[in-house]
This record gives sequence, structure tokens and C-alpha cells, in this order.
Amino acid sequence: MIEKVKTAMVGLGAGWVLVLMLVLSVISLAIMLERAWLYWSLRDDAAALMRDLGRLLRGGDLEGARRRLEASPSAEAAVVIAGIVEAKMGYEAAAEAMAGASALQRLKLEKRLTFLGTLGNNAPFIGLLGTVIGIVGAFDELGKAKDATLSGAAQVAPEAVMNNIAEALVATAVGLLVAIPAVAAFNAFQRIVKTTLSNTEALSHVLLAHLKATADSGTAVEEALETAASRADRPSKSGGSKETSKEAE
Repeated sequence: MIEKVKTAMVGLGAGWVLVLMLVLSVISLAIMLERAWLYWSLRDDAAALMRDLGRLLRGGDLEGARRRLEASPSAEAAVVIAGIVEAKMGYEAAAEAMAGASALQRLKLEKRLTFLGTLGNNAPFIGLLGTVIGIVGAFDELGKAKDATLSGAAQVAPEAVMNNIAEALVATAVGLLVAIPAVAAFNAFQRIVKTTLSNTEALSHVLLAHLKATADSGTAVEEALETAASRADRPSKSGGSKETSKEAE
């Protein structure tokens, strides 16, 4: 069984590993460029957006706040717009709408990042596989050199042995060259996603704070009206009782 596996490995060589790594590196580069373009297209000044949103909400201009957010290409604005659309339904409806929109934006931002993370973690192992295949081929060539003396084999290695060792080292180097950019891009993109989601949460709280304050003020007004109405009813009731007592006299 071991001999069959060794024969298969030596027959295939490490060339197919290098081809696989080349294909994976092209896919990885395409994903990195696509994700970088997406994040660049969604960029906006979150601090300025928060200031404008707070100012418009404090002025009671909910429609103006919506127009300001619609002018922003950012994922943060898309989430808060979902809350403004449901603002008339109340605080909880807006919060649920923004939670759903945030989940969709998260999926959009994290799309294809799993491939980069997986490639960054496993590319060195794929390169190591090519290294092992090359070393096995080198030892196989040494075993075939029956005509060489022990001292001669130690001084001058056969050309085939050197080629297999070179393939092994190249496979290791290619694995690292593919893994390092993928890991760096994955970490950078994850940082962008985390920052975007944090900004989204901050903007969402600005809207929710406004809706909660509006709801509380509305409740306070209703309670004040009810109190005033009850106070207005008390004199009429006492006056009516006085009239009734006079009629009784």
C-alpha cells in the first residue's frame, strides 16, 4: 500500500500542487480587488453623518433625516433608513427593522471573506504537501542510483534529486506567498466590517433615542391632559352636589 502511494506521488510530482496554488492565488486576488472596491464605494464620514442625523432629528425633521441618509452610499445609512421607514409604527418596530437591515448588510460585507480566511490558513499546508512530494521523489531517485558509490553519491547528487528538492522548496515558497496576502487582506477586511457595524449601531441608537423621547413626551402629554380633565370635572361635581342640597332644603 505504501509503495503504491509512493509511486503515485512520484509519478504525479509536485507540479500539480504549483498549478493549484496558482489558480487559488488568482481567485484570491480577484476577491481582494472586488472586496476593496466594494468597501471603497461604501465609504462615508460616519461622524458627520451622525451629527447631521442628530441635528435633523432634534429639529423634528424626520423626512429631512431620511433624505440626508439616502444621499449617503454607506451601509450605516441603509440600516438607519430602514428604521426611519418604520418609525411611524413605533420604537420597537423601528428597532426590529434596523436589526434586520443590519443583518443583511453584515452578510453583504462579509461575503467571500471566508474563502480568504480558509486560503490563508491552509495554503501553507498545500505547499507543504508539494514539499513532501518533492522530498519523496528525491529519495526515490537516490534509491535508483545503484551504480554510484556511497562516497560519490554524497559528493555529487544526481540531477533528478536536485530537481525534486528544488520543486519541494518552490512549493513551500509558493504556499507562503499565497497565504500571507490572503491573511493580511482577511484581517484588514474584517476590521473594516467591524468598524462599519459599530458605526451602524451608533447611528441606530441616535434614531432610537429620538423615537423613545418622542414616545415618552407623547405619553406625558396624554397623562397631563387626563389629569387636567379630571381636575376640571371635580368642581362641576361639587357644584352639582351643592345645588342638590339647596333643592332639598
